[in-house]
Amino acid sequence: MPTYERETTVRSSFDDVWAFHSRITGLEGVTPDWLGLRVERVLGPDGQSEPDVLEPGSEVALSIQPFGVGPRQHWTSVITDRECEDGSAYFRDEMVHGPFDRWEHTHSFFADGDRTVIRDRVEYDLPFGPLGDVAELFSKPGFEAMFRARHRMAKAQLENGDGRTADSTPEPRRF
Repeated sequence: MPTYERETTVRSSFDDVWAFHSRITGLEGVTPDWLGLRVERVLGPDGQSEPDVLEPGSEVALSIQPFGVGPRQHWTSVITDRECEDGSAYFRDEMVHGPFDRWEHTHSFFADGDRTVIRDRVEYDLPFGPLGDVAELFSKPGFEAMFRARHRMAKAQLENGDGRTADSTPEPRRF
């Protein structure tokens, strides 16, 4: 099964980094504009719309249209696991509907003094069986561009104090 990993260290406290990534605004804040992200719906595990924190059972429906070309690609993920203790934390989202046969994304965070290590690991299977296996060679550059941009944006926002903290009030969203 193909895997993609990327790691970045940011000069920001573990608590601020964890809080930033625990909200849908964190995803929006680190998604490059060229992906054309649109968050369609966010439901908490109890069915509550727009939960403050993405807990296990939360469902995120979004769409992307890279470079504004082609039809929008719709994607639904569920947060399947989330844990935070003693300077390390992670959460995992799994695609339940979307363009991949399988997509499991683990977001990990590790305190390192006054810095925090951010690590993304994606395990995925492309569609179309053997043709997908061939296409996997071409997927790596796309993942690299997207995650390089995401990590650069996270670093810039968190190191400049632009990341939302646990005490921030999210802006109202319209669906």
